Amino acid sequence: MTRSRSQRNAPTIADVARHAGVSPMTVSRVINGEAAVRPATREKVEASIAALDYAPSAAARQLAGGEDTRIALVYSNPSSAYLSEFLMGSLDRASSLNVQLMVEKFGEEASVSEMVAHLRRGRISGIILPPPLCESEAMLTALAAESIPVVAVAPGVPREDVASVCIDDFAAGRAMTSHLIARGHRRIGFIKGNPDQSASERRYQGYLAALAEAGLAPDPAIIAQGYFTYRSGLEAAAAILAAPQPPSAIFASNDDMAAATVAMAHAKRLDVPGDLSVCGFDDTPLATTIWPELTTIHQPISDMARAAVEMLARMVRSKKLAPAHEWLDFTLILRQSDAEVVKG
Repeated sequence: MTRSRSQRNAPTIADVARHAGVSPMTVSRVINGEAAVRPATREKVEASIAALDYAPSAAARQLAGGEDTRIALVYSNPSSAYLSEFLMGSLDRASSLNVQLMVEKFGEEASVSEMVAHLRRGRISGIILPPPLCESEAMLTALAAESIPVVAVAPGVPREDVASVCIDDFAAGRAMTSHLIARGHRRIGFIKGNPDQSASERRYQGYLAALAEAGLAPDPAIIAQGYFTYRSGLEAAAAILAAPQPPSAIFASNDDMAAATVAMAHAKRLDVPGDLSVCGFDDTPLATTIWPELTTIHQPISDMARAAVEMLARMVRSKKLAPAHEWLDFTLILRQSDAEVVKG
């Protein structure tokens, strides 16, 4: 059925979030009546809903055959910047497809069986799993046992039996490292991502491949373990900068850790990028809210979320569970946090 012009131009949750100055997730919590919202924030969101004349158009629509299409986004991710981008894309695409999107947090205190049972009670037709749950063997096994369709988003190594939306993390890691080498850097530090995620290893292998192609040997003293959190980025950057021969550039596996590296450099009175080039990964809003703005790999997080919603809706409505795999392009975004090596 073709949507009317008024429907196509109707405000979205993302519009309400921008109007209220909050995250899309907060708007979703207000709409769903969740208690974990401050009264002042709730009032601000409700005022924006009224001002924009917003109505959750996908809340109770029915498909052919009289069956609701209700899908869940189940998250467990330490990066609020990543989640905000992911949620915005998911909500926008769900609205355009007349899909009801439920947002569920999988906390450390919950068990997989409890979460799956909760989703079953909510009459969920399918599940979207962003990192790190996209590679949770326990979660994927439990959902498969219940024959619940799943789309995994951003696994570094997609499973053949699970539908997925990905980028090539290896190629992206190699591209950023090659960019720094082309700018004259020969000692390039690297902050790894969470070891539980294959995307982390793929980015690291891309870094190593670029070094090898340039005839450069990796130095363990300037390679540190991070966990995709700002705090872990601070600790990793401090370790790298304390090396006997510090690097002239550091490539962090996400923007949170890159932003922490910039902060640590400033704390050590190093100029970025004059004394130290810093590059990140993801291109979340954080990349342009710090100074200098980050050179980073643009992972199309919102587009990946949109693609996942569309893929899952198609699987649910067609009753075909054969897994599909979609690869999206990444882009190297040049900003102010890296510079050429000045030869003295």
